[in-house]
Amino acid sequence: MKRAFALCCLGVCAVFSGAAAAAQAPSSNPAGPVPPAIKAAKKIFISNAGSDSGLFPQPFTGDPNRPYTEFYNDLKASGQYQLVSDPAQADLVLELRLFAPNGPSNPNKVNGASDPLPMLRLVVYDRATHYVLWAITESVEAAVGQKNHDHTLDKAIEEAVTDFESVGGTAPAAP
Repeated sequence: MKRAFALCCLGVCAVFSGAAAAAQAPSSNPAGPVPPAIKAAKKIFISNAGSDSGLFPQPFTGDPNRPYTEFYNDLKASGQYQLVSDPAQADLVLELRLFAPNGPSNPNKVNGASDPLPMLRLVVYDRATHYVLWAITESVEAAVGQKNHDHTLDKAIEEAVTDFESVGGTAPAAP
């Protein structure tokens, strides 16, 4: 009887230790599928959804079109897509917007303003159906000083381009 009890306990321990090991194992869920329209896209139209007020000329230099212009130029320089000037000619429409809820109330970060963190939002639409296929949000890191603010905005724009190209499965252009 004692032996049967000991074997039963060993069996229970084995089950629980196997369950514990399985619970600690990393998830092996495959990534969700990328819509085929994104992978097949060759022609892209980039829509400028603008920037919230209060972000230019401080804390960022330039004007509210700066994120659009830099994103457009970075994607064009990658050579992965043909950028078109008419959405009717495009496979995908990318909508780019720089936003900060309520906009900054004090552009002088040296005084410790507790402004919201600006974010860059890229929404990918299927041109034919107008459905959202994908969305990417990049936070613009907090910074002190205008040069640092500009650097963090540039970095967020570069990351949005890289993220989009990664979703589309396009490799970076060769140097």
